[in-house]
Amino acid sequence: MSDYTIIGCGDIGFRVARDLIKQNHQVQATIHFAEGIKVPQSAGIETIIANFDYQEDVPELPLQGKNLFYFMSPQGGGSSDYRMLNFCRKLSADNYPAKVVYISTSGVYGDCGGDLVTEETPLNPMTSRAKRRVSAENQLREQADKFGFELVILRVTGIYGPGRLPIAQLKKGHEVLVAEDAPRTNRIHTLDLVQVCLAAMEKGEDGDIFNVCDGEDSSMSHYFMAVAERYNLPQPKQLSWVEAEKGMNPLTFSFLKESRRMSNQKMVEKLAVKLQYPTLEKGLRASQSVSDLNVGKEHEVDKEN
Repeated sequence: MSDYTIIGCGDIGFRVARDLIKQNHQVQATIHFAEGIKVPQSAGIETIIANFDYQEDVPELPLQGKNLFYFMSPQGGGSSDYRMLNFCRKLSADNYPAKVVYISTSGVYGDCGGDLVTEETPLNPMTSRAKRRVSAENQLREQADKFGFELVILRVTGIYGPGRLPIAQLKKGHEVLVAEDAPRTNRIHTLDLVQVCLAAMEKGEDGDIFNVCDGEDSSMSHYFMAVAERYNLPQPKQLSWVEAEKGMNPLTFSFLKESRRMSNQKMVEKLAVKLQYPTLEKGLRASQSVSDLNVGKEHEVDKEN
């Protein structure tokens, strides 16, 4: 029986923990808010309330020899991940994990135009949120080198799945770019991401970095229009680049300034992952079923991927 720790037990963390418990493993996990404790506890997860925003609010975490999944997103604002800093402050020569799988974001590559992005593509973070992710990667790498634990980094694209679709945004009249102006991007289905996380813990080696996506690149506009069609919602209004720059929410528009076509070849080959949902069409069809979870928004990793 192996022991696992999950830092940031939101949707993905809960699903990973549940799969591990089904395999008779013991799992401890942190959550940010006390009101979210019932669901993970009812699933047999040893749940720890931990606010990583403040050093003094991070409890002592028994990590020695454990396999650790780090799913907690950085705080909002700044170019450094201070939550990661507060986590790393808890590591010591007598308390460090055996292996860490960290979920980062494909945003660390910045705008790559039409080029295919592999794990060898140089980092070029263009936004503060991407710089925070690079900060987190570097902090963990430093700690791994210092204490000698294994570190595997997953650079994840946009996550979608049951309960994680832009239904509310579409109902509110979310706008998209016209097809000719929309940059390319990739996605990954929730359930495929869970199996990638588990495979990375089992088969990933120290220093490994994996781009995580379904291999089907499209655009954010195509994604929103596909969701609207699947759920019989009005198609979103399409704006030109000039119109979007003037009238679209600045945060939303910032996600449209970068274009990446991600390669998942290394993930598929080294982790031997067989994707359940290699296309958006298959993933959306499966996502129409009601979510089997009732987990709060606990450091969701998809907010910036």
